[in-house]
Amino acid sequence: MTRLAVTDFAAEARAVLDTSVWDWLDGGAEREWTVAGNRAALDRVALVPRVLADVSGCDTKTTLVDSGASLPVAIAPVAYHRLFHPEGELATARAAAAAGVPFTVGTLSSVGLEELAETGAVLWFQLYWLRDRGRLLDLVRRAEEAGVEALVVTVDVPFMGRRLRDAANGMTLPPTVHAALLDEGSSGRAHRSARDSSAIASHTAEIFSPAVTWHDIAWLRGQTRLPLLLKGVLDPEDAVRAAAEGARGVVVSNHGGRQLDQAVPAAMALPAVAEAVAGLPDSRFQVLVDSGIRSGSDILSALALGASGVLLGRPVIWGLAAGGESGCARVLSLLETELRNALGLAGCPDLRSATRLRVARMPYFPGKTP
Repeated sequence: MTRLAVTDFAAEARAVLDTSVWDWLDGGAEREWTVAGNRAALDRVALVPRVLADVSGCDTKTTLVDSGASLPVAIAPVAYHRLFHPEGELATARAAAAAGVPFTVGTLSSVGLEELAETGAVLWFQLYWLRDRGRLLDLVRRAEEAGVEALVVTVDVPFMGRRLRDAANGMTLPPTVHAALLDEGSSGRAHRSARDSSAIASHTAEIFSPAVTWHDIAWLRGQTRLPLLLKGVLDPEDAVRAAAEGARGVVVSNHGGRQLDQAVPAAMALPAVAEAVAGLPDSRFQVLVDSGIRSGSDILSALALGASGVLLGRPVIWGLAAGGESGCARVLSLLETELRNALGLAGCPDLRSATRLRVARMPYFPGKTP
């Protein structure tokens, strides 16, 4: 099958995955309005290219938080990679290491942190706020000992959104897949099916705290030396508060449309967030974005809208499902090719010049991308 664009991997992934697993990856909350809105917002971004710049060697290197990266990309946290390929997060981490981009290990990873650290990848760790604070702190210490370079605290999931596809499918983890960092094996709630409900959602409702507040973020800031990124921020005031509480950045995200349906698309929220934090005393504070990124041109659009970089979720998992490590590697390679092409044609010799591009808005014309 031809693999000339990242989106080519979506059809391959859908063909090899069980329907319930594909729906779990592809679906969103309720009517999935926000899933569609993320793409619609990016499809409306029109860039105004510059000319007569030397683009014979476009530089894509950057620093995301304190981590060097060959592209302004980090792999977003996605739970249970072994649902998609037997090697799971090991394959994804090795591909990230080869591409020179950070890999975010999820709280619901199906492979342990220590094993992933052996791949040589730059690791970030995504933290869901657990009801058991002692257990949460154990995860933080484990991440520190594994050499993780940043903590990505997901702040938009007090509990899972109503994902109707999962409920209709009775989404349940197979016995061979479990949350390796929570040591629950195959007896966890996520493995016990129930009619018209998602076992994964039932499991997270048991262990996630819906009561987390800014006071908890301040407490966590005092517990670790690792820089904090707060993921799931859409309001500029929350971004400013994150900086005040000692975070090193935010990820503008609506969780890929999987939480609040009718939430503002990430690309629409991004400019106001970036503007709100532009004058902060800490010049190291970064704004990243996820939700709907599918191409190198999307990455360039994100930079022009004010982001320092992007997190990439579903497309990497398409590659994992379609071809394991080599599939992930091909997705990342295509993104690099697309980004270099987009930078050059926009007259941008480096990423800093991309942030100075003018942006216009077009009427939305539905495309063919998933």
